[in-house]
Amino acid sequence: MARTQGSRAEITGPLVRDAARRLFARHGYAAVSMRQIAAEVGLQVGALYAYTPDKQALLADLLRSHMEELLAAWQDDPARPALDRLQAFLRFHIQTSLERPEAVFLSYMELRNLEADNRAEIAALRRRYEDALEAILIAGMTQGSMRVPDSRLAAMALIAMLTGITNWYREGGRLDQDRVAAVYWEMVRGAVGA
Repeated sequence: MARTQGSRAEITGPLVRDAARRLFARHGYAAVSMRQIAAEVGLQVGALYAYTPDKQALLADLLRSHMEELLAAWQDDPARPALDRLQAFLRFHIQTSLERPEAVFLSYMELRNLEADNRAEIAALRRRYEDALEAILIAGMTQGSMRVPDSRLAAMALIAMLTGITNWYREGGRLDQDRVAAVYWEMVRGAVGA
């Protein structure tokens, strides 16, 4: 089947990705069909295959692009004190998570639905992000400003705590994003023995 008359690849491709991200986050990858994605965009189902080989490739692409964008956006300065770097990581993670809650949800909840090769690729990207935080924790231990019994476990626990914000935070709620980040910073400081 052909694309909807008047549709253009540079417009329709991102619409397909956005619709898939939204539907996967709302209903779960396994519950969403290519037919639903096509209907969301206003395409014939066969036209989707001009934008992705299949649903698995679409999910892998969404997770890959999220992690690659996250890694590209994170900027660290190893010359700075470790506690300053940790606070910068915390603020970065909270801000980017709240800007892209659906992408964050997919990245953590739908990894299980990837085929082995795709899962290994995305897990390696996630590991690079976790490594960035672990490097800060190791620097803090070396500088004597942090005390954690296991830097790897601490990095994973902190990321899980920070990512959890997407489950409950609502714009216009009791606390604004800056106040939430300040409270989280106090909890993180305590968690790393600062």
